[in-house]
Amino acid sequence: MTLRFAYNTNGAANHRLDDALALIADAGYDGVALTLDIHHLDPFSDDFPAERRRVAARLRQLGLASVIETGARFLLDPRAKHEPTLLTADPAGRARRVEFLSRALEVAAETGADAMSFWAGVPKPDVAPDDARAWLRDGAEQVARRAADLGTTAALEPEPGMLIETVDDWAALAIPGLLLALDTGHCIVTGEREPAAAVTEFAPHLGTVTIEDMKRGVHVHLPFGEGDMDVPGVLRSLRAIGFQKLICVEVSRESHRADTIIPASLAYLRAAA
Repeated sequence: MTLRFAYNTNGAANHRLDDALALIADAGYDGVALTLDIHHLDPFSDDFPAERRRVAARLRQLGLASVIETGARFLLDPRAKHEPTLLTADPAGRARRVEFLSRALEVAAETGADAMSFWAGVPKPDVAPDDARAWLRDGAEQVARRAADLGTTAALEPEPGMLIETVDDWAALAIPGLLLALDTGHCIVTGEREPAAAVTEFAPHLGTVTIEDMKRGVHVHLPFGEGDMDVPGVLRSLRAIGFQKLICVEVSRESHRADTIIPASLAYLRAAA
């Protein structure tokens, strides 16, 4: 079977969205992992509904499938990275995060995306663990229900250092309809499993998969060939389970050379496959 690859626009942050999409399509990718951000389909802009429709039409024109990503750093609060989250003590802050994720699901539905991917967040030191877990469950259940209403898919991504850090943390939530967004590099960071083994074990639950290079124990997204990722092994596992969704490249620190990293990453993956 042929594997399908996408590139995350957080690795093309210095490009206008239309220019980034054109670069990704011209390089030969099958899709895009679209990170909603202040300059890339801002979900809180006044023209969001019209822009959402326009971007969906552009993706169809370019022949790009999609995954919708929600990891923008300062979209909700210009003074606090990634805040507010589903774990924020302020109920209004948590509600704003849920609203953002709901709007991201609207983009996913409009574009026919594989999934909308989101993460839990990091609890502040003054937040009781039981409260953080309760708030997370409440918010994630709201997101899963909204996804079902829209006929699309929500997937929770374990992130090193966050409340949901490992695939086992995701499994323990056991929220109906909430799939797993597996970043294979994160398995190398946490040391929980080899990435290829995680693919095989969680095959029935995968909403989307991300791949990049990483060094063991270090949460830095690296270009291929600069870390410890067994890329051919991960791709063999994905082929073995018959994975037909997009496999998304995320090298968010490489925007300054996106023009070369975008085609080089796909060339590496095709050679590894």
